[in-house]
Amino acid sequence: MDITLGGVAGLIAAIAFVALVAVVAVPMFKLGRVLEETRLAVRDIGHGTTPILTELQGTVRGVNSELEKVGVVTEDAARVTGHATVVTENAAQLATLFSATLGGPLVRTAAISYGVRQAIRGRRSRGGGSAR
Repeated sequence: MDITLGGVAGLIAAIAFVALVAVVAVPMFKLGRVLEETRLAVRDIGHGTTPILTELQGTVRGVNSELEKVGVVTEDAARVTGHATVVTENAAQLATLFSATLGGPLVRTAAISYGVRQAIRGRRSRGGGSAR
């Protein structure tokens, strides 16, 4: 066994290489576990997301159904409002017609009856004053 300077240098280099591999292997091993945990987490998220998306899809369908019902109610309200407008316009026209046809004669009749009452009261008050 001849130990030469080149053999010692080779042995030191081999030991340094083994130490370097040991030092790098530990973080690599830990990195491998982190990547495996990340893979499992992503898989769990994928499995957990599917039921949530299915439920969300049902919720969106329900909301769309309710929005269609609100649309029907809104259309019915618009129709009722249109009919109420027509009724209001007809009532206004009827009031105008009544005022034009019967308003003038009623005012004249009221004025004549008021004048007749005043005349009758005037006679009574004059007639009652001379009888005393």
